[in-house]
Amino acid sequence: MDIKLFDSELKIMEVLWREGDCTAKHISDVLKEETGWNINTTYTLIKRCIKKGAIERSEPNFTCHALIPKEDVQEAETNELINKIYDGSVDKLFSALLGRKKLTAEQIEKLKQIVGDLE
Repeated sequence: MDIKLFDSELKIMEVLWREGDCTAKHISDVLKEETGWNINTTYTLIKRCIKKGAIERSEPNFTCHALIPKEDVQEAETNELINKIYDGSVDKLFSALLGRKKLTAEQIEKLKQIVGDLE
């Protein structure tokens, strides 16, 4: 994925991914409730996302449609994190994550299952 979205733009995308296609007004209403943003802020960010190719606008009512799936953004953000912070090493990322807190037996089993599925 070549589109780089900032945290504020990701909030716009989160509404679309969660609720599906909706109007800019609806996105604005949701984000006013969640973040306190005013309508001008939200519309500016929506327009930035449109310009970047992340959102498609259609009529009637300035309806917004996400052009990129959440999974693509998650993968790109994860890869960027691994490359930037962990020298491209997934092992270092896992060590850092696992070393942060005590995992429950259930969480350990889930991780074993994920690793097993990769083998």
